[in-house]
Amino acid sequence: MHESLSLWFQESLGIAVPVGKLVLIAVGAWLLRRLGRLLIRRLSTRSLVPSDVVAGLQRAASFLITTVTILLMLQQLGVSTTVMWTAFTGFAAVAAVAFFAAWSVLSNIFCTVLIVTTRPFRLHDHIEVLEGGDKPGLRGEVIDVNLVYTTLRETTPEGGVESVLQVPNNLFFQRTVRRWRNPGSPPLGLS
Repeated sequence: MHESLSLWFQESLGIAVPVGKLVLIAVGAWLLRRLGRLLIRRLSTRSLVPSDVVAGLQRAASFLITTVTILLMLQQLGVSTTVMWTAFTGFAAVAAVAFFAAWSVLSNIFCTVLIVTTRPFRLHDHIEVLEGGDKPGLRGEVIDVNLVYTTLRETTPEGGVESVLQVPNNLFFQRTVRRWRNPGSPPLGLS
């Protein structure tokens, strides 16, 4: 009986000590967050930190404390810090590549929404996207606006040869755009 009680106590202790460490880490993090908020608030009331920076400082401190807490808890559970670092850097690298790969498309989609809502030009307007103040740029009649491109029909004056230009929509917000309306359209600026 004494041996079984001793074995049960050792097994319980083997579970209670790691759980106790996790609880101690969590309580320490909670206290540290409260102390950080109090310190930031006190610095704000003494005008050492501008009031519009307080929320950002509190979020940054909270994020840092939470991240360190999670890492300490995982370490207590036996997860190797090398494995955690490798997983984090791998995830960050994949996320960065995905973000930059999708950035151009997302930028064009957002600019399409702006084109539709602000209407800097409409279908059948003649526009020119200027490269600089004095340099000629892309020029043509707007024949289509989709999520990524605005399609311009370009006609050369000498032979009347037509070509089609697909201009990324974000370019209209990076360059100056000159526009002309077709005859019979409402005057510029009224719609």
